[in-house]
Amino acid sequence: MKDINKDNKYLKAKERVEAIKKFYGSIFSSLLVIALVAGVNYYVDEWRNPWFLWVVFGVSIGLIFKALKLFNLNPFMGRDWEERKIKEFMEEDEKQNKWN
Repeated sequence: MKDINKDNKYLKAKERVEAIKKFYGSIFSSLLVIALVAGVNYYVDEWRNPWFLWVVFGVSIGLIFKALKLFNLNPFMGRDWEERKIKEFMEEDEKQNKWN
């Protein structure tokens, strides 16, 4: 039984490492795209109208949401909100079934 648990933990850890690796790749590719768009913006109008900042804004929003999901950062509900709610509903169901 311990081997199955150990293998399961290893697979979860490996999946997490792969997801983090993919996230870092997204950051790198985003920086390349931003640099390319900024270069085009400079070439076209020498930053008189810095429209490339809209690209920076959009890419940043996407990366923030990816990071929140990947690192389990939920500023609205906390880290273990889901587990607490599940326990709460289970206890509530237990109380209701106790009297039936």
